[in-house]
Amino acid sequence: MFEVRIHGRGGQGVVTAAEMLSLAAFDEGRHAQAFPSFGSERNGAPVVSFCRIDDRPIRSREPVAEPDALLIQDPTLLHQVDVFAGLKPDGYLLVNTARSFAELGLGDFVAGRPAQRLLTVPASDLAREHTGRPVANAALLAGFAALSGLLSLASVELAIREKLPARVAEGNVLAARDAHAWVVDEMRELADAPTG
Repeated sequence: MFEVRIHGRGGQGVVTAAEMLSLAAFDEGRHAQAFPSFGSERNGAPVVSFCRIDDRPIRSREPVAEPDALLIQDPTLLHQVDVFAGLKPDGYLLVNTARSFAELGLGDFVAGRPAQRLLTVPASDLAREHTGRPVANAALLAGFAALSGLLSLASVELAIREKLPARVAEGNVLAARDAHAWVVDEMRELADAPTG
């Protein structure tokens, strides 16, 4: 089973992100489940959403304590909430920001972890460019698909169209494509970088 935890704030589409991720997995013929965990239900309050993906039926219903992947929609949470709790040593980390891990003050955290599983992507900027709003969830999911190889971009696009109203879905699909391409380019640069 592959488990994902998504951190963000109320009003940023964190719950929708987990639902779209599970739809994309379902569209690929897998079993999936998505559910949120709310602190206080107001805009701006920290929100966590969970998604599980498996080839077999999923019986577990508890929150994801040891995620295989973390998606951080709001980088202001990085030093306010323990978003990294339980992340597996070889887990994936994708943060919505144009800044580097060093600029975010996370150099020590990412040191020793597999570099090809840790990236930042300016998902809010890409979303704003295509939708006029900085809601990063669709772009972040596409970036995650590129980073992990867990899902295809086509499945993410289908899930976006299934979940979002038609008037906003197409802009989000364009943002998703750009985020996917961004991550692919970043991963290519990591692969080509000299080691040692």
